[in-house]
Amino acid sequence: LLDGAIRMKDLIKTVKEKGMSSVAVTDHGNMYGVLDFYKECRAQGVKPISGTEAYMAYETRTERPARRGRVDDSGGEAEGGKKQYYHLTLLAETNQGYRNLIQLSSLAFLEGYYYKPRMDRELLAQYSKGLIATTGCPGGEIQTRLRMGAYKEAIKAASDYRDIFGEGNFFLEIMDHGIDIESRVKADLLKLGKELGLPLLATNDLHYTLQADSGAHEALLCVQSGSTLADPKRFKFDNDSFYVKTAAQMRELFKDIPESCDNTLLIAERCNITLREGENLLPQFEVPAGETEDSWLKKEAERGLKERLGSRITPAHEDRLKYELGVMEKMGFPGYFLVVADLVGHAKKVGIRVGPGRGSAAGSLVCYSLGITDVDPIKYDLLFFRFINPERNDFPDIDTDFEDRRRKEVKEYLKKKFKHVASISTYTYFKDKGVIRDAARIFMVPLQEVNRAMKSIDTFEDFISSPNTKEFRAKYPEVTWLAERLRGKIRSVGVHAAGVVVAKDDLRKYAPIESRADANDDVSGRIP
Repeated sequence: LLDGAIRMKDLIKTVKEKGMSSVAVTDHGNMYGVLDFYKECRAQGVKPISGTEAYMAYETRTERPARRGRVDDSGGEAEGGKKQYYHLTLLAETNQGYRNLIQLSSLAFLEGYYYKPRMDRELLAQYSKGLIATTGCPGGEIQTRLRMGAYKEAIKAASDYRDIFGEGNFFLEIMDHGIDIESRVKADLLKLGKELGLPLLATNDLHYTLQADSGAHEALLCVQSGSTLADPKRFKFDNDSFYVKTAAQMRELFKDIPESCDNTLLIAERCNITLREGENLLPQFEVPAGETEDSWLKKEAERGLKERLGSRITPAHEDRLKYELGVMEKMGFPGYFLVVADLVGHAKKVGIRVGPGRGSAAGSLVCYSLGITDVDPIKYDLLFFRFINPERNDFPDIDTDFEDRRRKEVKEYLKKKFKHVASISTYTYFKDKGVIRDAARIFMVPLQEVNRAMKSIDTFEDFISSPNTKEFRAKYPEVTWLAERLRGKIRSVGVHAAGVVVAKDDLRKYAPIESRADANDDVSGRIP
């Protein structure tokens, strides 16, 4: 997550300003950014190309080679000179390709996680349809073998990938960021391409948007590695060339092999996916024979209201219940309310404390009748349309509180009852005091001075404007500079304390799943 210093909106805006019509996202080993990237591209009128820079196991995803020395993002070394993993870029050409990308990303975590989420040739062969693959960055398998002088092995690997993805779907990727690791394999890549008839692809690896952002990216890598800018052994990039270049700049870099740039445009034209939103993917709630979700919700709501109010039911209650049920049926929500009611009912049955309901759901008589909430909306004149407005196709939002020490039991019940369940991934961000402390540490500002400055502020805005921090800002202007550039960026990924996703079938049909030994998770996985 800390390998890229790009703000999505700025990237897409810059791409558009430089006259380019498309851009690809290929996060390392995951698909965290795909959905937001897709939406932002569409909003700004730029074509999104969705992919991932996969980690490939040396041979199989089940192997666990002993580490030898430091493992960096290029795979490091293991016993016998093996790499822990290689890179391979995968792009979704079609909607089926996107679905296959989800499967590959998920299985890399679920079956191949070892330092990184790893795939292998077996998985690629199973889920290759609709994908375009490239040899990736200098950390790719073929480039690595070429650097090691293993030309025959490189030929064999390239042949394998060509056979897996099919004619015209596997490209030899060439980059020129002015670094030795790229130039050393260029001649052999061209030679290999001619021997096997593989097309070349010119790409530009982006880790920040503008060249001027390279300093902020350098500092971000320090956060990732826990080092400082003064550390000569820290992980860093060789130069400041990993920014958005114009088409003219790329043509100039690869003027001796113009077809490589032509193929970049060809792939951009070929990749066309559409992500669907707003579909009802709720699980089918098991109802008695002869009943539907609609009819069963109606019976359960009527029964529940009678149990709660008995003779105190008024015509207003009857009219409201009938109206709400009609709206829910029309909008396809009965299953949702049956699921939530079942969950709340189970918790109460086994003695798990449940809150009385809060927010707009308290305005629903159906929720009250089903025991989801404990407030009679008719008695207190609460409004249903604040919860569900039939003129807007918004999904209802019910805030339900379970006692935290037994929350795991609720999750386990969900998993057992509905099977297709996953926790939700969450992101933490650089913000307020934390980003100032990170910036100060990178520049080795004495901790006592940082603590003194932090005492007088609560927010980042306070730091920028408070007279109490004026002296600190004047003495260490680089801290303010860096904090402003890091602020708002994602810092780490974690697991939501309570949120879960429940679907009608395998979640990997819709979104990538991850599961790791360090996830400390008590459900089947995490969904970004």
